[in-house]
Amino acid sequence: MAKDAVARTRDDGMTDMRLDDKTVGTLRLGDLAVRRLGFGAMRISSARNPANQVVDRAEAVKLARRVYERGVNFFDAADIYGYGTCEEILAEALHPYPKDLLIATKAGYATIKMEPGMRVLPANGRPDHIKDACEKSLRRLKIDCIDLYQVHVPDPEVPYADTVGAFADLQKAGKCRHIGISNVTVEQLRIAQGVCRIVSVQNRYNLGNRTSEAVLAACEAEDIAFLPFRPVILKDTLAAAVSNDIAANRGITTQQLAIAWLLQHSRKMLPIPGTSSIAHADQNIDAAWVDLNDADVRRLDAAEQG
Repeated sequence: MAKDAVARTRDDGMTDMRLDDKTVGTLRLGDLAVRRLGFGAMRISSARNPANQVVDRAEAVKLARRVYERGVNFFDAADIYGYGTCEEILAEALHPYPKDLLIATKAGYATIKMEPGMRVLPANGRPDHIKDACEKSLRRLKIDCIDLYQVHVPDPEVPYADTVGAFADLQKAGKCRHIGISNVTVEQLRIAQGVCRIVSVQNRYNLGNRTSEAVLAACEAEDIAFLPFRPVILKDTLAAAVSNDIAANRGITTQQLAIAWLLQHSRKMLPIPGTSSIAHADQNIDAAWVDLNDADVRRLDAAEQG
């Protein structure tokens, strides 16, 4: 099929096309290779039954299996997503894990329930917390070693090298295979690299928010995978207006356009769009078959500066 078309749709609304290495290419995370379009599992525990919109664990399991069936072989989780439920659902859906599947997870926030008036969870980068969180993630995921374990966020109360050092200790103990970091500046990337090898960086990045451009450039220069979170959230930006116009002309969704742009913007980019809906997951995956022309790319590249 033409690369500038979206994957064909069956009568039930599902698409049949399956990602392969050729469709989106691959990225290496240390000695592991994954396809360059992943799945952010943050919202998986809030998957709802389409008939009554009630949170439904069986629907969440179906969602995880559907994403893998479509050829996505990189799932991004964290211990605070659903307060552990996310990791449990992935294990229920996919364990024993296929050999080509890589499930990454994260630690670094306090694993407490949100209190009224609390806008965000506080960070907790203390080494003892990180090591305890790792044991819990291993149990929930039903594994002995996490393929990619990521520092979720720097803790202003703990030297960043100490937090990363806890991950390095876990790596030496065989509890994790590779280490990534998230929500960092270039300076924090350098601190982490002074402790251990970093194979991935996960920062907020999308068409309308490119504040991590310098971090992306460092990843490109040093063969580090860049995982943009919130890849399709544009809000009221010039990028949103331009994206809406191009997407309407192409007959695709703005979200598909945003993912396609990320895939073409950098070969080190590994977008991880997430959702609690199977239909929406299918739409996001279908973005792999969208090919932006040079004129579209120029408009989109310029939009964020407008």
